Amino acid sequence: MRIFVIEYITGGGLIRDDLPQGILHEAEKMLTALLDDLEDVAGVQLRVSRDPRLPALATPCEVVVPDRHDNIWDVWDDCMQDCDAVWPIAPETGGLLQRISAKVLARGCRLIGSRPTAVAIAASKYRTSVCLENNGIDVVPTFPAGTNIPRRQGRWVVKPDDGVGCEGIRICDDYDSMQKALQDCSPDAGYIAQPWLAGEPASLSMLCRDAEAVLLSANLQNVVSRGSGFELQGIHVNGLPDPEARYDELARAIARSINGLWGYVGVDFMLTPSGPVVLEVNPRLTVSYAGLHTVLGANVAALIVDMLDPGSQLPVCAPLASETVVPGAEVMDVA
Repeated sequence: MRIFVIEYITGGGLIRDDLPQGILHEAEKMLTALLDDLEDVAGVQLRVSRDPRLPALATPCEVVVPDRHDNIWDVWDDCMQDCDAVWPIAPETGGLLQRISAKVLARGCRLIGSRPTAVAIAASKYRTSVCLENNGIDVVPTFPAGTNIPRRQGRWVVKPDDGVGCEGIRICDDYDSMQKALQDCSPDAGYIAQPWLAGEPASLSMLCRDAEAVLLSANLQNVVSRGSGFELQGIHVNGLPDPEARYDELARAIARSINGLWGYVGVDFMLTPSGPVVLEVNPRLTVSYAGLHTVLGANVAALIVDMLDPGSQLPVCAPLASETVVPGAEVMDVA
């Protein structure tokens, strides 16, 4: 099986723009971990698109290096032609992940990822909150700019509705400063406001298929305030015990709520005194993937490739009694 891996940031998606250092570091971590896992899957041949400004990959694979003047979407389309499957890793911002996923299906390749309809829901923090709340899942209240936002004491967070990670987030001290922050944003930018939640940042790593899910790990996130925003400094993969299986049930409930989630899915939530409150769903690899092989003692990419067989079952994964830390953003050298 020939698999074309498209990692948007490192694969040429920003070939005509500057490479954002923090996101680039996270993208490289995810890509390296995925390629290392796929290299060990019998019968798999790899093709990868690679931005020419980045160093060569350590994993042996076919590398396509686009030119700065190329239309990257045409390059990727050509790369799909003789591939059996495509594994996209891309931001949801601006419909990027949905566009790539739809292109894969239109090309007739097997999509190793969530269906475009599920990506469309998960890409919007507002649509995600509505969908999950309608299915009885606790979510942070989410209000789009331009709507009637009820007055509430305490701090607020303003962020892009389809933003990724900590990008574009602004912390506001009170209701009035939140309203001003929304007014300062472009009306077409699609910002939302959420009340500040007291609790511990955390996440889930899970596998989904056909409205079913298996929890791989529950993770603690080391997120700190930096200026008027946040910075992810690291993730303790499998750092959150689940003796009562409440995170396992949360993973299953989310899979039942958003039709079309498939393969690896990440979920960000706040662990509050009253329980987990979901912030967003990421229908793609997240940085936590880089620590899963260590804590599971298993090749997650191999498990996902096996899921392409329509007769297969969701795998059973039991984390080892350990955790590993995936560091947060750092500066990389770019040619």
